Amino acid sequence: MQAQQAAQLGRYPAAKRVIAHVSDTHLLQGGARLGGVADTVRALHQAVEQLSRLGDRLDAIVVTGDVTDLGEPDAYRLVRAALDPLAASTGAALIWVIGNHDERPVFRRELLGEAPSETPTHRAVTIGGLRVVVLDTSVPGYHHGALDAASLEWLDRVLAEPAPEGTMLAMHHAPIPTPLPLMDVLELRGQDELADVIRGRGVRHILGGHLHYATNGMFAGIPVSVAGAIAYTMDLSAPPRDLVGVDGGRSFTLVHLFDDAVVTSVVPLGPFPVVTHLGEAFLTEIEQLPPAGRIERFSRKPTSPVAE
Repeated sequence: MQAQQAAQLGRYPAAKRVIAHVSDTHLLQGGARLGGVADTVRALHQAVEQLSRLGDRLDAIVVTGDVTDLGEPDAYRLVRAALDPLAASTGAALIWVIGNHDERPVFRRELLGEAPSETPTHRAVTIGGLRVVVLDTSVPGYHHGALDAASLEWLDRVLAEPAPEGTMLAMHHAPIPTPLPLMDVLELRGQDELADVIRGRGVRHILGGHLHYATNGMFAGIPVSVAGAIAYTMDLSAPPRDLVGVDGGRSFTLVHLFDDAVVTSVVPLGPFPVVTHLGEAFLTEIEQLPPAGRIERFSRKPTSPVAE
Protein backbone atom coordinates (compact mmCIF):
# COMPACT_ATOMS: atom_id res chain seq x y z
CA MET A 1 0.00 0.00 0.00
CA GLN A 2 1.31 3.43 -0.90
CA ALA A 3 0.62 6.95 0.30
CA GLN A 4 -1.20 9.47 -1.88
CA GLN A 5 1.15 10.59 -4.63
CA ALA A 6 2.42 14.16 -4.82
CA ALA A 7 1.65 16.21 -7.90
CA GLN A 8 3.84 15.47 -10.93
CA LEU A 9 6.31 18.35 -11.06
CA GLY A 10 8.43 17.26 -14.02
CA ARG A 11 8.70 14.77 -16.83
CA TYR A 12 8.43 11.63 -14.71
CA PRO A 13 5.51 10.49 -12.55
CA ALA A 14 6.05 9.01 -9.11
CA ALA A 15 7.48 5.50 -8.97
CA LYS A 16 4.98 2.67 -9.22
CA ARG A 17 6.90 0.51 -6.70
CA VAL A 18 9.41 1.35 -3.97
CA ILE A 19 11.66 -1.40 -2.62
CA ALA A 20 14.02 -1.13 0.35
CA HIS A 21 17.08 -3.27 -0.38
CA VAL A 22 18.94 -4.24 2.82
CA SER A 23 21.83 -6.68 2.93
CA ASP A 24 24.47 -8.39 5.06
CA THR A 25 23.27 -7.63 8.57
CA HIS A 26 25.52 -10.40 10.01
CA LEU A 27 23.99 -10.47 13.50
CA LEU A 28 25.42 -12.68 16.23
CA GLN A 29 23.75 -14.39 19.17
CA GLY A 30 22.87 -11.96 21.92
CA GLY A 31 23.75 -9.02 19.70
CA ALA A 32 27.49 -9.50 20.21
CA ARG A 33 29.74 -7.14 18.25
CA LEU A 34 31.02 -8.58 15.00
CA GLY A 35 34.78 -9.10 15.23
CA GLY A 36 34.50 -7.55 18.69
CA VAL A 37 34.12 -4.17 16.96
CA ALA A 38 31.05 -3.65 14.76
CA ASP A 39 27.75 -2.99 16.57
CA THR A 40 25.53 -4.69 14.02
CA VAL A 41 22.40 -4.41 16.17
CA ARG A 42 22.74 -0.66 16.44
CA ALA A 43 23.37 -0.38 12.70
CA LEU A 44 20.28 -2.44 11.90
CA HIS A 45 18.11 -0.32 14.18
CA GLN A 46 19.48 2.82 12.52
CA ALA A 47 18.44 1.44 9.14
CA VAL A 48 14.98 0.67 10.50
CA GLU A 49 14.65 4.17 11.92
CA GLN A 50 15.54 5.75 8.59
CA LEU A 51 13.28 3.45 6.58
CA SER A 52 10.37 4.12 8.92
CA ARG A 53 10.38 7.75 7.73
CA LEU A 54 9.08 6.57 4.36
CA GLY A 55 5.84 5.39 5.94
CA ASP A 56 3.58 3.45 3.61
CA ARG A 57 5.57 4.39 0.49
CA LEU A 58 7.43 1.06 0.83
CA ASP A 59 6.07 -1.90 -1.11
CA ALA A 60 8.70 -4.38 0.03
CA ILE A 61 11.80 -4.82 2.14
CA VAL A 62 14.20 -7.27 0.49
CA VAL A 63 17.03 -8.60 2.65
CA THR A 64 19.64 -10.18 0.36
CA GLY A 65 21.39 -12.60 2.65
CA ASP A 66 23.95 -13.03 5.39
CA VAL A 67 21.17 -12.18 7.79
CA THR A 68 23.30 -13.72 10.52
CA ASP A 69 27.02 -14.34 10.73
CA LEU A 70 26.94 -17.89 12.09
CA GLY A 71 23.37 -19.08 11.52
CA GLU A 72 22.45 -18.86 15.21
CA PRO A 73 18.70 -19.05 16.00
CA ASP A 74 18.84 -16.14 18.43
CA ALA A 75 20.52 -13.93 15.84
CA TYR A 76 17.69 -14.55 13.36
CA ARG A 77 15.18 -13.64 16.06
CA LEU A 78 17.00 -10.37 16.71
CA VAL A 79 16.76 -9.43 13.04
CA ARG A 80 13.07 -10.31 12.95
CA ALA A 81 12.45 -8.28 16.09
CA ALA A 82 13.85 -5.26 14.24
CA LEU A 83 12.31 -5.74 10.79
CA ASP A 84 8.91 -7.33 11.50
CA PRO A 85 7.50 -4.15 13.14
CA LEU A 86 8.83 -2.05 10.24
CA ALA A 87 7.07 -4.27 7.72
CA ALA A 88 3.87 -4.16 9.77
CA SER A 89 3.87 -0.38 10.17
CA THR A 90 4.64 0.34 6.51
CA GLY A 91 2.55 -2.45 5.00
CA ALA A 92 5.62 -3.67 3.11
CA ALA A 93 6.24 -7.29 2.21
CA LEU A 94 9.31 -8.65 4.01
CA ILE A 95 11.32 -10.87 1.66
CA TRP A 96 14.23 -12.94 2.97
CA VAL A 97 17.10 -14.14 0.79
CA ILE A 98 19.66 -16.62 2.12
CA GLY A 99 23.40 -15.89 2.07
CA ASN A 100 26.59 -17.89 2.50
CA HIS A 101 26.82 -17.10 6.24
CA ASP A 102 23.27 -18.35 6.82
CA GLU A 103 22.32 -21.95 7.49
CA ARG A 104 19.37 -23.35 5.53
CA PRO A 105 17.65 -25.39 8.27
CA VAL A 106 17.66 -22.53 10.81
CA PHE A 107 16.91 -19.91 8.13
CA ARG A 108 13.84 -21.89 7.07
CA ARG A 109 12.54 -22.32 10.60
CA GLU A 110 13.21 -18.84 11.96
CA LEU A 111 12.51 -16.64 8.92
CA LEU A 112 10.23 -18.64 6.61
CA GLY A 113 8.26 -20.54 9.24
CA GLU A 114 8.99 -23.83 7.51
CA ALA A 115 10.33 -27.19 8.65
CA PRO A 116 14.15 -27.28 8.76
CA SER A 117 15.64 -28.58 5.53
CA GLU A 118 18.82 -28.37 3.45
CA THR A 119 16.86 -27.91 0.22
CA PRO A 120 17.27 -24.54 -1.56
CA THR A 121 15.01 -21.72 -0.46
CA HIS A 122 13.92 -20.53 -3.93
CA ARG A 123 10.49 -18.89 -4.12
CA ALA A 124 8.51 -16.25 -5.99
CA VAL A 125 6.65 -13.41 -4.27
CA THR A 126 4.10 -11.21 -6.05
CA ILE A 127 3.69 -7.54 -5.12
CA GLY A 128 0.81 -6.21 -7.13
CA GLY A 129 1.91 -6.93 -10.69
CA LEU A 130 5.62 -7.15 -9.80
CA ARG A 131 7.15 -10.58 -9.27
CA VAL A 132 10.19 -10.91 -6.99
CA VAL A 133 12.01 -14.19 -7.56
CA VAL A 134 14.27 -15.24 -4.71
CA LEU A 135 17.20 -17.41 -5.77
CA ASP A 136 19.17 -19.42 -3.23
CA THR A 137 22.79 -19.21 -4.40
CA SER A 138 24.26 -20.62 -1.18
CA VAL A 139 26.40 -23.76 -1.12
CA PRO A 140 26.19 -25.60 2.23
CA GLY A 141 29.57 -25.59 3.94
CA TYR A 142 31.11 -22.99 1.61
CA HIS A 143 31.13 -19.24 1.04
CA HIS A 144 31.07 -19.16 -2.77
CA GLY A 145 27.78 -19.25 -4.66
CA ALA A 146 26.35 -21.63 -7.26
CA LEU A 147 23.20 -22.40 -9.22
CA ASP A 148 22.77 -26.04 -10.21
CA ALA A 149 20.70 -27.46 -13.04
CA ALA A 150 17.67 -28.12 -10.84
CA SER A 151 17.66 -24.50 -9.62
CA LEU A 152 17.89 -23.14 -13.16
CA GLU A 153 15.10 -25.47 -14.33
CA TRP A 154 12.91 -24.13 -11.50
CA LEU A 155 13.69 -20.55 -12.53
CA ASP A 156 12.94 -21.34 -16.17
CA ARG A 157 9.49 -22.65 -15.20
CA VAL A 158 8.73 -19.55 -13.14
CA LEU A 159 9.76 -17.16 -15.91
CA ALA A 160 7.68 -19.05 -18.47
CA GLU A 161 4.66 -17.08 -17.21
CA PRO A 162 5.13 -13.32 -17.68
CA ALA A 163 4.41 -10.95 -14.78
CA PRO A 164 2.36 -7.79 -15.53
CA GLU A 165 5.02 -5.46 -14.09
CA GLY A 166 7.97 -7.68 -14.88
CA THR A 167 10.29 -9.69 -12.65
CA MET A 168 13.02 -8.73 -10.22
CA LEU A 169 15.59 -11.32 -9.13
CA ALA A 170 16.94 -11.23 -5.56
CA MET A 171 20.05 -13.26 -4.79
CA HIS A 172 23.01 -13.04 -2.45
CA HIS A 173 25.91 -13.63 -4.85
CA ALA A 174 25.56 -10.89 -7.47
CA PRO A 175 26.64 -11.88 -11.01
CA ILE A 176 28.94 -8.90 -11.66
CA PRO A 177 32.72 -8.37 -11.51
CA THR A 178 34.45 -6.97 -8.43
CA PRO A 179 37.76 -5.09 -8.10
CA LEU A 180 38.58 -7.17 -5.00
CA PRO A 181 40.65 -10.17 -6.20
CA LEU A 182 39.93 -12.43 -3.23
CA MET A 183 36.19 -12.00 -3.70
CA ASP A 184 36.54 -13.65 -7.11
CA VAL A 185 37.11 -16.94 -5.28
CA LEU A 186 33.70 -16.49 -3.64
CA GLU A 187 31.83 -15.51 -6.82
CA LEU A 188 28.70 -17.12 -8.25
CA ARG A 189 29.27 -20.28 -10.31
CA GLY A 190 26.90 -21.04 -13.20
CA GLN A 191 26.63 -17.48 -14.49
CA ASP A 192 26.59 -18.43 -18.19
CA GLU A 193 23.75 -20.86 -17.59
CA LEU A 194 21.86 -18.24 -15.55
CA ALA A 195 22.24 -15.72 -18.37
CA ASP A 196 20.77 -18.21 -20.84
CA VAL A 197 17.69 -18.63 -18.66
CA ILE A 198 16.93 -14.98 -17.89
CA ARG A 199 17.91 -13.15 -21.07
CA GLY A 200 14.83 -11.71 -22.79
CA ARG A 201 12.44 -13.13 -20.15
CA GLY A 202 11.07 -9.92 -18.63
CA VAL A 203 13.63 -9.65 -15.81
CA ARG A 204 13.93 -5.91 -15.12
CA HIS A 205 16.52 -5.83 -12.34
CA ILE A 206 18.74 -8.03 -10.18
CA LEU A 207 19.36 -7.32 -6.47
CA GLY A 208 22.44 -8.73 -4.75
CA GLY A 209 24.57 -8.56 -1.63
CA HIS A 210 27.74 -10.37 -0.52
CA LEU A 211 30.29 -7.73 -1.61
CA HIS A 212 29.88 -5.38 1.40
CA TYR A 213 29.93 -2.21 -0.69
CA ALA A 214 27.28 -0.55 -2.82
CA THR A 215 27.84 -1.04 -6.54
CA ASN A 216 26.06 -1.49 -9.86
CA GLY A 217 26.65 -3.39 -13.07
CA MET A 218 25.01 -5.26 -15.94
CA PHE A 219 24.41 -8.96 -16.44
CA ALA A 220 22.79 -10.51 -19.52
CA GLY A 221 21.62 -7.01 -20.47
CA ILE A 222 19.91 -6.55 -17.09
CA PRO A 223 20.88 -3.91 -14.48
CA VAL A 224 22.32 -5.29 -11.24
CA SER A 225 22.52 -3.38 -7.96
CA VAL A 226 24.37 -4.57 -4.87
CA ALA A 227 23.37 -3.06 -1.54
CA GLY A 228 26.07 -1.87 0.80
CA ALA A 229 26.22 -3.95 3.96
CA ILE A 230 24.63 -3.02 7.28
CA ALA A 231 27.35 -4.85 9.26
CA TYR A 232 30.58 -3.36 7.85
CA THR A 233 31.98 -2.08 4.57
CA MET A 234 34.86 -3.18 2.35
CA ASP A 235 37.42 -0.41 1.87
CA LEU A 236 38.01 -0.21 -1.88
CA SER A 237 40.78 2.35 -1.28
CA ALA A 238 42.88 -0.24 0.59
CA PRO A 239 46.06 -1.53 -1.10
CA PRO A 240 45.04 -3.59 -4.17
CA ARG A 241 46.11 -6.93 -2.73
CA ASP A 242 44.49 -6.37 0.70
CA LEU A 243 40.91 -7.18 1.70
CA VAL A 244 39.91 -4.74 4.45
CA GLY A 245 36.51 -4.42 6.11
CA VAL A 246 35.88 -1.23 8.11
CA ASP A 247 33.45 -0.22 10.83
CA GLY A 248 31.79 2.52 8.78
CA GLY A 249 30.36 3.48 5.40
CA ARG A 250 27.19 1.47 5.96
CA SER A 251 24.19 1.92 3.69
CA PHE A 252 21.06 0.43 2.22
CA THR A 253 19.50 1.01 -1.20
CA LEU A 254 16.11 2.27 -2.32
CA VAL A 255 14.84 0.87 -5.61
CA HIS A 256 12.21 2.92 -7.45
CA LEU A 257 10.42 1.15 -10.27
CA PHE A 258 8.68 3.17 -12.96
CA ASP A 259 6.72 1.91 -15.95
CA ASP A 260 9.84 1.90 -18.13
CA ALA A 261 12.75 2.53 -15.75
CA VAL A 262 14.40 1.32 -12.55
CA VAL A 263 16.37 3.77 -10.39
CA THR A 264 18.54 2.75 -7.43
CA SER A 265 19.69 5.18 -4.73
CA VAL A 266 22.25 4.50 -1.99
CA VAL A 267 21.19 5.77 1.44
CA PRO A 268 24.03 6.12 4.00
CA LEU A 269 23.30 5.18 7.61
CA GLY A 270 23.39 8.27 9.81
CA PRO A 271 22.71 10.18 11.85
CA PHE A 272 24.34 13.22 10.26
CA PRO A 273 24.12 16.98 10.84
CA VAL A 274 21.51 18.64 8.61
CA VAL A 275 22.95 21.09 6.07
CA THR A 276 19.77 22.08 4.22
CA HIS A 277 16.10 21.25 4.71
CA LEU A 278 13.04 22.13 2.65
CA GLY A 279 10.01 20.63 4.34
CA GLU A 280 6.54 19.47 3.36
CA ALA A 281 5.11 22.98 3.54
CA PHE A 282 7.47 24.18 0.81
CA LEU A 283 6.64 21.19 -1.42
CA THR A 284 2.94 21.90 -0.95
CA GLU A 285 3.52 25.52 -1.96
CA ILE A 286 5.36 24.43 -5.12
CA GLU A 287 2.61 21.95 -6.02
CA GLN A 288 -0.02 24.69 -5.86
CA LEU A 289 1.83 26.93 -8.32
CA PRO A 290 1.51 26.70 -12.13
CA PRO A 291 4.59 25.31 -13.95
CA ALA A 292 6.01 28.76 -14.73
CA GLY A 293 5.53 29.81 -11.12
CA ARG A 294 7.41 26.75 -9.92
CA ILE A 295 10.38 27.69 -12.09
CA GLU A 296 10.41 31.24 -10.72
CA ARG A 297 9.95 30.15 -7.11
CA PHE A 298 12.49 27.34 -6.99
CA SER A 299 14.72 27.38 -10.09
CA ARG A 300 15.66 31.05 -10.48
CA LYS A 301 19.00 31.96 -8.89
CA PRO A 302 18.99 34.90 -6.45
CA THR A 303 20.46 38.12 -7.74
CA SER A 304 24.11 38.40 -6.79
CA PRO A 305 26.83 40.93 -7.54
CA VAL A 306 29.14 40.07 -10.43
CA ALA A 307 32.50 38.82 -9.19
CA GLU A 308 35.31 41.33 -9.71
